[in-house]
Amino acid sequence: MDNRKFVVDHLLSTRREGIEDLVSYMDDVGFFEAPCSGGNHLCCKNGLAQHTVNVMMAAENIGYALLGKKDYEEIRPSVIIVSALHDLGKCGDFGKPLYVPNMIKNKKYKKSTADTESEYIQSDAKPYERNKNLTNVPHSFKSASIAWRFIDLTEDEEYAIMYHDGLYDRETGGMAIIPGHETPPYLIVHTADLWSANITEGAKSRTGKMY
Repeated sequence: MDNRKFVVDHLLSTRREGIEDLVSYMDDVGFFEAPCSGGNHLCCKNGLAQHTVNVMMAAENIGYALLGKKDYEEIRPSVIIVSALHDLGKCGDFGKPLYVPNMIKNKKYKKSTADTESEYIQSDAKPYERNKNLTNVPHSFKSASIAWRFIDLTEDEEYAIMYHDGLYDRETGGMAIIPGHETPPYLIVHTADLWSANITEGAKSRTGKMY
């Protein structure tokens, strides 16, 4: 599957004003080549795009199954927007990537002009780390902030993007904010994200392939 085509075609189908400019930004910032995590699910090149596709597909299945075709079609554009952009902030912001290669001391390195080994190598256990030169704003908030620069989000869409990690994410205050304020787009994408990261991809998946 062409992950970029899948994501872009669905975003364009919403006909949201400014969506073409947003897609151009995603291309420029490296969305379709970025890793999805530092050392967990899809921590590999192109991992973020694959995860996004997984979430979008799961969200569609959940939406149609729980709401039925008629009711789901009413909120489908919002679910597409939220599922496609929920991790947009994982590309970073202000010209700085969120994830950078995690370089560690090479145990095989010997200080010798004849040695071809590098002194530092990228970690196999955790290939990427959070960029220390980027302010520590939760990626979910960055996702909503970046999306807002190009398209008008509805209140439900902004809420669903910002809190897509749900009660699992204490960083965004989900424990205090979400209970009693769940919405269909939020619940659909949160469930799709959780399922994709932990079941479809597996917590240690690094291949960039679907399972």
